[in-house]
Amino acid sequence: MRVVWDAPVDDNARDYGNGAWLVDDTLVRSRYDAVTAFDARSGDRRWEYAPPGQDHVCAVSRRTAGSVVLLARGDRGPGGQGCATVAALDLTTGRELWHVRRAPADLTESLTDMVAAGGGLAVLRDGDDRWVLETIRPAVQGSEALRAFDLLTGAPRWKAAVPAGCVPERVAAGERQVLAVLTCGRTELQLAAFDKADGKAQWSAPLGGRPTPGTDAEVTLLSTDPVIVQVGGTVQGGLPGAYLAFDEDGTPLSRIESTGGHGTIQSHRPGVVAVADGRLYTAAETKRGKEYVNRVVAFDLLKGTEVWRSDLASGRGFLALEAADGRVTALVRMLARRHDDTDELLVLDAATGNEQDTGADIDHKAGELADLLIHQDLVVLVRWGWGVRPFSVYERE
Repeated sequence: MRVVWDAPVDDNARDYGNGAWLVDDTLVRSRYDAVTAFDARSGDRRWEYAPPGQDHVCAVSRRTAGSVVLLARGDRGPGGQGCATVAALDLTTGRELWHVRRAPADLTESLTDMVAAGGGLAVLRDGDDRWVLETIRPAVQGSEALRAFDLLTGAPRWKAAVPAGCVPERVAAGERQVLAVLTCGRTELQLAAFDKADGKAQWSAPLGGRPTPGTDAEVTLLSTDPVIVQVGGTVQGGLPGAYLAFDEDGTPLSRIESTGGHGTIQSHRPGVVAVADGRLYTAAETKRGKEYVNRVVAFDLLKGTEVWRSDLASGRGFLALEAADGRVTALVRMLARRHDDTDELLVLDAATGNEQDTGADIDHKAGELADLLIHQDLVVLVRWGWGVRPFSVYERE
């Protein structure tokens, strides 16, 4: 591996507004104060989008739809209105396509999955969170709580028929349907699907309850096609979690526990779980004698069964993994040499778990790894935070 380029070091970081996407040969990163695009090959800056006035980027959609990403922005300072605007941004040009007002309640916001892009739609959860009877819940309820717009023009498409007594906490937009995590009766969690065309409720499935009133829902919408939801296990030292798979009609297909014979899936860490080709690929840890063993485990999402596992050599741990094009690419660190300056890249056959390539050294840089992106022969490491380089790009030789 050879270093192609590094992005400049970030400072004055915040814990909101962070995102990273690869669109063709353009790498884009978002943080609270700006969205910046780089040429993936050269590292040259292509454009930068800065929110107007005193606005900050509060939240961004996890995924792009084509070249469009959604962002929520607003003034979160004293006297500000919170995240009062949702905008669509073209990542090829940095141009804001349109924006729409939303209804913030106060500044105790749950920013995760506030907005989503997919299937030609821009979907937003309207109304920020507020404390109600010791429970955090969105202040806007009913048919005003979940809205959809045309992704390219911003034209209103529908208001969702959210069930009575339920409010949306997280949203995701797929090619077939729109998904939302609902809190019903203040403590019960449900996964609900809505028709892309008119927002009518299609099906719902129980996800259990909150472990403690007022805590985060600890639900992650991993995938819309297929429908994969992670419940619990998102906080280190928290309750064990599971991965739930549903078909397009809401019928449960499988449940994969985060802890079992495969070890413990490191689901509290970013970038170590991937969904591709009907399988869930994860980094897991188990204890063998007095030492811990790290491994990649592949599960069949239709059956919930383990397909294969691939153990790392002793003293190695995972930083991130990515699954695409029949390969699982993982960044591995020598735990016994954690203060050294190199990590390793490991490539496995996604069908069998057999090792295809290993031993490529990568310069270790400060900051927790948030994601691993692959673009042709380039490997892109993504980091967020203060004093780190948001992108480090390497080429396979």
